[in-house]
Amino acid sequence: MELWDILDGDGNKTGRTVERGKPMGQDEYHLLVHVWIKNNKGEFLITKRTPNKMFPNMWETTVGAAIAGDDSLKAALREVKEEIGIHLSSASGKYLFRLKRQHQDCPDFIDVWFFKEEVDIADVIYQPEEVRGAKWATPSQIQSLIELGEFMNTFTYLEDLFKLV
Repeated sequence: MELWDILDGDGNKTGRTVERGKPMGQDEYHLLVHVWIKNNKGEFLITKRTPNKMFPNMWETTVGAAIAGDDSLKAALREVKEEIGIHLSSASGKYLFRLKRQHQDCPDFIDVWFFKEEVDIADVIYQPEEVRGAKWATPSQIQSLIELGEFMNTFTYLEDLFKLV
């Protein structure tokens, strides 16, 4: 059972939690993190979702929910470690921005993180329930994957992200 902290409409913890998958009340949100890792060649580390997940076999960046007690950075570091086995240095991370969504029946805040790290693809360890592949891709390659319908099209902020980093 995974518990999430419930956030108010301003993104503050309310002191209450909700079990993942359970309905949330009016004006209740939870926190997601999107983690973008960029190498010195200007490429981003992207991962391929497993066939058993929603949006099967689609490419994305590392995404995950903060669990109860996590702050945003802790959630970002934990998700990368869990999903692809990479230990990121908190010192190399930069918080970029926050989005607020009325997403389906599960409203959320998304904190977008950026890390400048050299990661060898051979060192990536896939969490079998989450990830089935990883590769480095340039912004134009990511855009091509989106156009081909092979990259999650839920990252509405990509143009801004690529300008920032």
